[in-house]
Amino acid sequence: MKQHLNTLFIQTEGAYVAKDGQTLAIRVEREERLRVPIHTIGSVVCFGRVSASTPALALCAEQGVSVTFCSGSGRLLARVTGFTPGNVLLRRDQYRAADDEPRCLTIAGPMVAAKIANARAVLLRGIRDHADPSGRLARAADRMAHSARAALRATTLDALRGVEGDAASDYFGALDALVTLPDPDRNAFTLDHRTRRPPLDRLNALLSFLYAMLTHDARTACEAVGLDPAVGFLHRDRPGRPSLALDLIEELRAFLCDRLALSLINRRQVSPSRGAD
Repeated sequence: MKQHLNTLFIQTEGAYVAKDGQTLAIRVEREERLRVPIHTIGSVVCFGRVSASTPALALCAEQGVSVTFCSGSGRLLARVTGFTPGNVLLRRDQYRAADDEPRCLTIAGPMVAAKIANARAVLLRGIRDHADPSGRLARAADRMAHSARAALRATTLDALRGVEGDAASDYFGALDALVTLPDPDRNAFTLDHRTRRPPLDRLNALLSFLYAMLTHDARTACEAVGLDPAVGFLHRDRPGRPSLALDLIEELRAFLCDRLALSLINRRQVSPSRGAD
């Protein structure tokens, strides 16, 4: 049974990751701030101006701990990994399945249906917790219920992607109704639709950051069992895109990322001016 380990996030500008025996030592201006035994972590994610020594990177590679370097905003810059484990026969079957549309549809259809159902549950929970005087959340939830059923009936991947796109439009068109801050802070977190590369408003930026972190963990999990994270069943192949990792996080986005983003905003743990505390 695989043990699920922690992810070490390093965000302090100027931090340096060094090797000290079988531990990673995190130093800032030559002062040690943290020591982490290598056997307790599964990956390291560095944001902004963070560097690492060659021995530290070698230790991580030897122990199967991936090291990811991101910009301060969370954009992936580089990733250091060791030998890829797993059975080559598993990867060969993955490639064959990815080239077989009926097999892809068998895998991707339930993924999309579950994604829509989970996102709809977030809206329904919002209705239960905060009411819905305008009916905006209820209307979106009703349309998404039809989309979830349509996802299971789709006969092609393009049709499935169309269903997913319609459901996403309904969902993100209503999501900011769950921001419960009073004006004017609430107006700072409005969201008309999902935007990426770059996100065009604060809520989209927060969602993109959380999705990037979840994708990192999914990609690491794929590599840990020997799957190719670049070959998915729903997302089309594209150079540099971790399609399988993106497939795997679809069901998890609403519960793990969207609800966290809303909680951070509504609890004032992030604000329009200062970001996260």
